[in-house]
Amino acid sequence: MKQNAWDIQKGSGKVGTGHWRYWDIPYDFIVETALKWKMQMDGIKKPWLCWNMNDKWCLLQQKLVLEVGWTPVVGWDPNLGVGCPPLVEGAIAIDFNRDLQLPVFYQHIPLEFAFLWADKLATWHSDLLLPRKKMKHAAHIFEQLQDGEMAAVKTYGGMRNFFNKKYHRFWEVLACTTRRASEDQFLKGCGWWRGFQSHPNADKSPAEIERRNKFYDDHGCGIEYWRRYYGGQIKVIPERWISKEHFSIISVKDYKKGASKSEELDINFDLNKITNSLNISDLLNNKDVKINYR
Repeated sequence: MKQNAWDIQKGSGKVGTGHWRYWDIPYDFIVETALKWKMQMDGIKKPWLCWNMNDKWCLLQQKLVLEVGWTPVVGWDPNLGVGCPPLVEGAIAIDFNRDLQLPVFYQHIPLEFAFLWADKLATWHSDLLLPRKKMKHAAHIFEQLQDGEMAAVKTYGGMRNFFNKKYHRFWEVLACTTRRASEDQFLKGCGWWRGFQSHPNADKSPAEIERRNKFYDDHGCGIEYWRRYYGGQIKVIPERWISKEHFSIISVKDYKKGASKSEELDINFDLNKITNSLNISDLLNNKDVKINYR
C-alpha cells in the first residue's frame, strides 16, 4: 500500500519533523547550509516565513505579509506534494531543503536555526489567516522586539491543563524571534523542537535531566522552559487572539482527513467564505502575482 504524507512523517521522515531524538545531521553541515539561506536574504530586514502547504493559502499569506511592510520568505515541504508556489512581487523563495534532501521538512528546521541566517524572523502556520487589523497589530509587536526578545502564542494544551504546567508551551502558529533569543535558546538546549530533553546542548547533570523529564516534549515546550528557567524574554500572544482565524483540525466539527495537510485545507475549508468573513476577499484576485524564483 502506498504511504501517504502522514505515514511518511511518522516513519522514515521523522528526522525532518523537528525532533531532537531523531535528528542526526552534523551541526557543521547545518551551519554551511544556513549560510546559503543567509546569502539569499541579502537586504531583507523584516522577513516573515510563509510555509507552503497549499499554493492558494500561501499566496494569500504572502499578500497579507507584504501589506504590513514585511517580506514573505517562502519555503515548503516536499512530503506534501508542493514546491515553490506563485510568489507576489517582493516575496522570495528559499529551497531550505536543497542541500539536506530530507523526505519531510518542517518549517521548524529553519526556525530552530534562525540565529544562523536572520537577525529577526517572523513565522506563522500555513492555516492561519488574519484580518488586516490583526496583521498590523502583529507586525507592530514584531517590529518592537529588541534583539534577545521574541513573541509567540502561549498555549496551555486546553483548559483541562491550565494548572498542569508540564503541558504549557509556546506555539509557532504566530511568532517572531530575534538572533540573540534564538542563539541563547540553542546554547541553553531549549528551542522550538520536540524532545528538548534530548537537545545536544542540554545540561547533562542528573538534577537537570530529572527536571526536564517532568515536562511534555511537544514543539515549543523548550521555549516555555527557556522562559521559566533561563529568564527568556517573550511577548505573550494569547491563544484566544488567533483562535478564530486558525483553520485547523481543532476548529472544525467533523474534520475530514486527507492524504496530506495540503489536501485537508481544500477538503475542510472554503477560502471564499473565509476571506469574506475576514474582509480580505479582494486578495483572492491574482492579477498582481509574479512568479519569482530567487
